Amino acid sequence: MAGASEAADFIPINIAVLTVSDTRTEESDTSGRLLAERLVEAGHRLAEKVILTDNLYQIRALVSRWIADAAVQAVIITGGTGLTDRDRTPEAITPLLDKTIDGFGELFRAVSHQQIGSSTVQSRVMAGIANATFIFCVPGSTHACGVAWDAILKDQLDSRHKPCNFVQLLSRLRRE
Repeated sequence: MAGASEAADFIPINIAVLTVSDTRTEESDTSGRLLAERLVEAGHRLAEKVILTDNLYQIRALVSRWIADAAVQAVIITGGTGLTDRDRTPEAITPLLDKTIDGFGELFRAVSHQQIGSSTVQSRVMAGIANATFIFCVPGSTHACGVAWDAILKDQLDSRHKPCNFVQLLSRLRRE
């Protein structure tokens, strides 16, 4: 069956990783490094990895560049999803989105609740689609990045995952 063999093929995608932090450097960015390593280990390509301070406009400008680039199919942002004044990632990203993926945050908090209990409500994890690019905003902790990748992103960014995955939607998202 043609459909079965096509579904069995792994399709690598280009994923950009952004760490939002006022304190992290390349040496201390364990969260961004973990995401970059896991996506490459899974067979995807790291399009770019950047660290930016918690500046709403710098975040928005960089992510806008990535979503305008047809070669980038997904963006994972770590950091800035908490409740303090400096946590501005959702505010930076929300205006860029064409659609939200509400289930991403819901599922992350459900999985996270099993590990850290009610503290998971303090995370404003979110995801959406902008210009046919998937954007995932996850907490800055390395543990939380591992949870997001292992429990959700690893499967949803794998074209072989059944019954459905984000990769199979990419060609249908382009409005050309």
